[in-house]
Amino acid sequence: MAKSTKGNVSLTSGKAHGRGRSRVVYVFTEGKVTEPEYIKAVRQLGTLKQPGTTVDVHIANASDEGSQRKPLILVEKAIALLREKSREAKRAGLAKALWPQIWCLFDRDQHEGVETALSRAKKAGVEVAYSHPCFEIWRVLHLKSVTGTFGGVCGMAEQRLPSDWHQVPGGIKSVIPKQIENRFADAKKHALDMNAEHPDYIAKAHRDPYTDVFEFVEKGIGIASY
Repeated sequence: MAKSTKGNVSLTSGKAHGRGRSRVVYVFTEGKVTEPEYIKAVRQLGTLKQPGTTVDVHIANASDEGSQRKPLILVEKAIALLREKSREAKRAGLAKALWPQIWCLFDRDQHEGVETALSRAKKAGVEVAYSHPCFEIWRVLHLKSVTGTFGGVCGMAEQRLPSDWHQVPGGIKSVIPKQIENRFADAKKHALDMNAEHPDYIAKAHRDPYTDVFEFVEKGIGIASY
């Protein structure tokens, strides 16, 4: 279950018990609801890549409003947090493999400065899970492959989602476990096939459609399947 600590949301996994190595992941999400709900669902359903390794996931910007959730702002905050947590880990004598990871999840949408945000994150060592036109394309891939382009219009991707995926308690567009259960392998395959359609010379920021959220699932929160 989710719990709040010092303004952050800690998403603990029911399958991450036992003794063994542990590490922490801090995530800055562009969306205030959908991405955190997705992460929570994955943590509930997921099978760890390394059983016995505890991964604690914190939504680092849970209380931020929309004006603070643009890609460049997310990356700047993530870089600052990475420096802080790296200093703490070094002072504590942690093995490098156990240093906290810092991730950003953001979309192309109609944002300015996406290329700059991706470049700054890479240079600083902040990990990014990026989707074009938006996170909803990753949700669609849990159901089917995707062809065609979207011109950066998220609504066009949303239209490919079943109508009942938008009807959740409280009327909030969200992600619930039954929508993604047992579908990670298909979603990843569909994403890899979709991404492979873009020539290497096209910068990631301009690949339409595109997503690498599966890398966050595997590398960030250490989940092999769900």
